[in-house]
Amino acid sequence: MAEVTIGALGLGREPLAPFACDFRRSRGRLVPEPESPTRTAFQRDRDRIVHSSAFRRLKHKTQVFIAYEGDHYRTRLTHTIEVSQIARAFARALRLDEDLTEAIALVHDFGHTPFGHAGERALERCMDGAGGFDHNAQSLRIVTALERRYAAFDGLNLAFETLEGLVKHNGPLAGPHADPAHGLPRPIADFDALFPLGLDRFASLEAQAAAISDDIAYNTHDLDDGLRAGLIGIEDLEALDLAGSILREVRARYPGLDASRTIHEIMRRHITAMVEDVIATSGAAIAASGVRSIEDVRDAGRTLIDVSPAMREAIAQTRRFLFANVYRAPRVMAVMGQAEQVVEDLFAVYVSNPQKMGAGWRDDAPAMDGLRLKRRVADYLSGMTDTYALAEHRRLFDVSPELR
Repeated sequence: MAEVTIGALGLGREPLAPFACDFRRSRGRLVPEPESPTRTAFQRDRDRIVHSSAFRRLKHKTQVFIAYEGDHYRTRLTHTIEVSQIARAFARALRLDEDLTEAIALVHDFGHTPFGHAGERALERCMDGAGGFDHNAQSLRIVTALERRYAAFDGLNLAFETLEGLVKHNGPLAGPHADPAHGLPRPIADFDALFPLGLDRFASLEAQAAAISDDIAYNTHDLDDGLRAGLIGIEDLEALDLAGSILREVRARYPGLDASRTIHEIMRRHITAMVEDVIATSGAAIAASGVRSIEDVRDAGRTLIDVSPAMREAIAQTRRFLFANVYRAPRVMAVMGQAEQVVEDLFAVYVSNPQKMGAGWRDDAPAMDGLRLKRRVADYLSGMTDTYALAEHRRLFDVSPELR
């Protein structure tokens, strides 16, 4: 039988741009492994991410609305798939590596807690003085240590480029281009000392494409979910430059269209408008920058995958609208307040009595010092789904909220 190779299968697709990540020049993995004869390094990473336990748990983790609210709202899993679809469109248009882009998009939310940002706020308070909690750093912990599937290593042993994209998709974490408002999370600093990720440089265009796809997805779909939840009405969109103009366009073209189809038309055109803006803006920025290699991208001194100034203001306006009318709506805030209490209650119980944690987490916990024990509890709690966290709370406490 003839040997099957990556080249024979045509897995490289059309030629990549010179500034894209080339799997043949990957910086490798923390634990060296033989190359696959049928998959590129980035395809292999994507497959490991999809088959991980952390990926499966995303289906029962809150995006904005908890599972009890209804079956049609986004979860972390559906959001992640939507981000991945948008990111691949950018990679295809700009001739980037689609598999690396997809891998980064699929892994970007691994570190999120149960109950979305409410759970993260609670864990941040619980871990104050104990190294803190950051969902991006937690994603790195999951893929480098906490996933226990392979005989030869802990984590998923992802390629440098995937880890770099996971950690730096929102920009450098050290040096002059880092956001001064955010310090370097301890888990990222510790791993960087072992396997340097170039924290002072920008990430690949593949990572930048995944990051902006996240913004596009949640700006659009949180509007959609807010409408479905009845927190906002279609008429409220009139006040928004982007969604309002699309609403008027849809009504002019389809007078008398029912509300459900009107909402869908608005949302799909909302995404399309932002995607087309990013492709045009980013293509021009890449050309003007003169980057000719991935190293040029890392040293470009700025993000190259971006929206136009006009679109940036429209997105900021949408975000302000969502905060005022959806994220901070009394109904949502009341439920999220209860969710924060659930996480804080569980944290306190597990720290005071580690034996109440699940098998595999409690075995050596009693011998740990205070800081290590708190990190163990944070790892355990952050990996929980909404449903499991509530079940644990009901098991350990006489009274538990319904979160409705």
